[in-house]
Amino acid sequence: MTGFSTAIFGFAVMLLLIGLRAPIGLSMLLVGAAGYMHLSSGHAFFAYMKTNSYHQFANYTLSVIPLFILMGALAERAGIAASLFKAAERGLGRFRGGLAMSVIGACTAFGAICGSSVATTATFGRAALPELLRARYDGGLATGTIAVGGTLGILIPPSVILVVYAITTEQNIAKLFQAALIPGLLAAFFYCLTIAWVVKRNPELAPFSEATPAAAPAAQPWWPKALAALILIGVGVQFMRGAIDGFLASVGIGLAILMAALDVSVMPAITIAVVVVGGIYGGVFTPTEGAAVGAITMLAVGVASGKLGWRDILDALRQTAETSGMIFIILLGAEVFGAFLALSRLPAQAAEMIGTSGLSPYLILISMLGFYILLGAVMDELAMILLTLPVFFPIIQALDFGMSADDAAVWFGILVLIVVGIGLTAPPIGLNVFVISSLARQIPIAETYRGVLPFLAADVIRLALVVLFPGLALWLVRLLA
Repeated sequence: MTGFSTAIFGFAVMLLLIGLRAPIGLSMLLVGAAGYMHLSSGHAFFAYMKTNSYHQFANYTLSVIPLFILMGALAERAGIAASLFKAAERGLGRFRGGLAMSVIGACTAFGAICGSSVATTATFGRAALPELLRARYDGGLATGTIAVGGTLGILIPPSVILVVYAITTEQNIAKLFQAALIPGLLAAFFYCLTIAWVVKRNPELAPFSEATPAAAPAAQPWWPKALAALILIGVGVQFMRGAIDGFLASVGIGLAILMAALDVSVMPAITIAVVVVGGIYGGVFTPTEGAAVGAITMLAVGVASGKLGWRDILDALRQTAETSGMIFIILLGAEVFGAFLALSRLPAQAAEMIGTSGLSPYLILISMLGFYILLGAVMDELAMILLTLPVFFPIIQALDFGMSADDAAVWFGILVLIVVGIGLTAPPIGLNVFVISSLARQIPIAETYRGVLPFLAADVIRLALVVLFPGLALWLVRLLA
C-alpha cells in the first residue's frame, strides 16, 4: 500500500479500536507504532521512541497542565463554586430564570480558576442542582444549564484544551488565552439570553415562585471589603506596566470590587482569578508560572479558611495525577500517530489537494468545523483535537484568510475550542451530559439533551460570528501586542 492508503487504513483501524472501547491514547499509540514500522522499520521506530518520548515529556511547558488541574481540584474542594453560586444568586435570583443565569455567571467566574469542563460540570452539579430542583425548575432546563455552563471551564482562560492545542501546534499559550476571553464571555452572555428566551416562551420551566429576592445575608462589617479592595488595587498596580495593562487591571479590579459588594466570600476566587489571568495578560509571569502561583494561592486560601484538610489535599493530588496521566498518555499516542501520518505524507498531500481544488478558504474552514461538530458528538474532545490537528493544521496554515499565519493559527484554535464545547453537550454522547446525568439520576438523559438544544443553537450562532468576524478573537491579542 502507498503511504496515503496506509494512513487512511490506520485511521479506520484506530476508530474501530476506539469504538470497541479501547483507551484512546493506547489506540493511537498502537496504530501509530504499527504504521510507523510498516512505512519505515522497527529499528527506526524504536530509535525514534528512544529519544522522542523523553524530549516530549521533559518539555517545561507541559508542567502547566497538572498545575492548572491541581488549582481546579483544590478550588472544587475549597467550596469556591458554592460561594460563587450564592453570590450570583443574590444578584440574579430575583428574576424569572435568574437562578439558572446564576449558574452561568458562577461557572464563568469558576472557569477562570479551573481549566476543565468536566470538573466544572461535576462541581456545579453538586453545588447548584439541588437549589434548582428545590426551586421547582424543569429537570431538563436545570441539568442542561449546568452541562453547558460546564463548557465555560474550557472557554474561559485558563483552559487545558488550549494548552494542549498550543503545545501541539507550537503556538504561544498567552496569546491563545487572550484570544479566548471575548468569545468565552460572549458564550456566557448568549447562554443567559437563551435562558431568558426559553423561560419567556414557557414560564412553567422556571416557576415565578423562585423569582423572589434571595434571603439577605447577615450584616457584614465594611472593613473586610475595603481591605480586600485595597489589596486588589495593589495587585493591579503591579500589573500596570503600560497603559494597556493598566486598563485591563482597572477592569479586573472593578469587577472584583463589584463581586465583593455582593458577598465577601467570593473575594478569594476573584482575587486568584485577577492574579492568575491578569498576571498572564499583563506579562508579569508566564502561563506556567501563573498556574503555579494559582495552585499555591488556592492551597493557601483553602487551608486558611479551614475548608481544605489533609484528606482533601490528598484527594486533589490524586485527581491531578490521574487526570494528568490520562492526558499525557493521549499526548504520547497522538505524537506517535502524528509521526506515522508525517511519514505517510497524508497531511502534506491533503494540503496540496485542497490548495489546488479552487475552493474558498472559508468554505474549507466551515467544512472542517462541521466535521469537528460531528466528530465531537461521538468522541472525547482531547482525542478529537490531537487526532485531527496533524491533518487540519497544515491545511489552515496553507490557506489565505487575509491575515498572518500566526493570527490564523490563534483564530483557528479559538474556533476549535468553540466546536469542542459544542461536542461536550451535543448528542449522542456529550461528555458533560453524561457527567450531570450521573449526578441527577432521577432526570432522564433525554430530558437533559432536550434542555441543551437551545444552548446548542446559541453556540452555532456564536461560532458563525467568530468565523465572520475574526476580530472577536484577535482584537485583544493585537491590543496587547
